[in-house]
Amino acid sequence: MANEYGENAPLSYNKYLKVRELIDLQETLSEPVSHDELLFIIIHQTYELWFKQILHELDATVEWLGQGRTFRANHSLRGVVNIEKVLVTQIHILESMAPIGFLEFRNKLNPASGFQSMQFRELEFVSGAKDERILNSFKDDAFAFSRLTKRFNEPNLADAFWALLQKADLAVGSNEERVGSIVEILTHPENYPDQYNMQDLLIEHDENIALWRSHHVMMVERMLGMKPGTGGSEGVGYLKTTLNKKFFPELWEARTRL
Repeated sequence: MANEYGENAPLSYNKYLKVRELIDLQETLSEPVSHDELLFIIIHQTYELWFKQILHELDATVEWLGQGRTFRANHSLRGVVNIEKVLVTQIHILESMAPIGFLEFRNKLNPASGFQSMQFRELEFVSGAKDERILNSFKDDAFAFSRLTKRFNEPNLADAFWALLQKADLAVGSNEERVGSIVEILTHPENYPDQYNMQDLLIEHDENIALWRSHHVMMVERMLGMKPGTGGSEGVGYLKTTLNKKFFPELWEARTRL
């Protein structure tokens, strides 16, 4: 690619960020090209880039915690929750498509589906929500299955968090003990400042993904009503079944016990 930017040219903004390659990645399927298909592709490619950064920060968080660097871990988590706020608001840009405009190219997407977002599934796995059924659904995609299998078998963010609490002599052996330990942190934050900040960031991470799911459901219903999903699912019906998923249910239960 060097010749495209000038073989001997100094480093430039376009060369460093590979802008030429980037703007060539949006390949539409509709013929004639639907006006709204470009927006649809850009939004979802942008999501995948943000997912990549979130995974980068979550992996770093797990590593920092393993090294006992809780301040650095909390810093990475703060970056995650700020990105996720962008994800929640970004989804509404899709609502600027006319419903009829979306339908001009939607059938071209069959049988692809957002369910197949490898990186979003990685985000779920690394956050602690591992599901073998979801893992097995990627068996026909060698690249994705390899990455997800690695995620499935690795320690995750939840594991690292409970290990942190255990080092602070807080009980984490059972669900009941974990909830009790969170209540202890919430009632005595001055004794556990790093743990308090971390549980607050983790529940915000959980909340942001729940908000993203909820806004996604409403966006899809606004655009498509109750049509089946392109991947063969129930569409909005299936998406609504995901709304109660939580990465850290103990953090939520502790608020009830408090």
